Amino acid sequence: MPATSLSLVKPTGSPTLGNLLGALRPMAAAQDAADDPADCFYGVADLHALTVPHDPAELRSRTREVATLLLAVGLDRSTLFVQSRVPAHRQLAYLLECVATTGELSRMIQFKEKGRPGSRASLYTYPVLMAADILLHRPARVPVGDDQRQHVELARDLATRFNAAYGPVLVVPEMATPPAAARVMDLQDPTAKMGKSGTDARSGTAGVIHVLDGPDVVRRKVARAVTDSDTAPDAVRADRSAKPGVTNLLEVLVACGGSADGIATYGALKAAVTDAVVATLEPVQVRYAELADDQAHVEEVYAAGEARCREVTAPVLAAVESALGLG
Repeated sequence: MPATSLSLVKPTGSPTLGNLLGALRPMAAAQDAADDPADCFYGVADLHALTVPHDPAELRSRTREVATLLLAVGLDRSTLFVQSRVPAHRQLAYLLECVATTGELSRMIQFKEKGRPGSRASLYTYPVLMAADILLHRPARVPVGDDQRQHVELARDLATRFNAAYGPVLVVPEMATPPAAARVMDLQDPTAKMGKSGTDARSGTAGVIHVLDGPDVVRRKVARAVTDSDTAPDAVRADRSAKPGVTNLLEVLVACGGSADGIATYGALKAAVTDAVVATLEPVQVRYAELADDQAHVEEVYAAGEARCREVTAPVLAAVESALGLG
């Protein structure tokens, strides 16, 4: 029986080139991995977008955009769902809040960094919702990067504590180091990741390339990318500490299927990066446009995925409720 692969994408900004290369492509590859096939569940984490003030109409629009993009990048052999349409996610989250402690939630890095007296309570408790997302699908292993390790540790702690108190109901997942994926940095600040949160879709931050940016926008953003003043014959070389901007462009070029062979100037490098990025984005954009014109098909795919998710998660939720003495 194939292992379960689970990943959720938060609809808090227009997905970027970094999201495509670092997350969406690996998600697509997991569908057909011959050496380690997976039963893939990929969702739009709209509930996680409620931890900060938001505009409801924009959230619906972002959710629709991300849902369509997941299909456009080729996740058509996965179970696709919108998180809020699978009620067990928020139902299990409350039950796990009854197991979590305020001490461990206070130590979560996001709340320590972003929490304020006026913060929404959900910013404090959303790591428990993330734990529910994981535990509902009973994955044996959870690939995790450094930025999510604390959340998976919490899921493991809550599952272990629940099982000790109420019986062996929840699967305690192992943490696995995922294969190295492309890590795209901001073109204007190559020391920071290219992030979508807080950016203004397709017109916002100059250092962020969005998946739906057209060729002219990509060309303008790459042309303005930070490099340095080095004019030596070997100026086009990778050196993360001394030449972060150039290194980032080189890594983007390779990740998009290009080659730096024979490139000796920054102008030539930027031209090659532009061509490679445009070529990478074009098929996704073409497919996205087709799906955007056929939202009935998108809704049909997600309705089927959400029905399957409800079937898969119902026994887990029922077992937890029974162990707690409910029902």
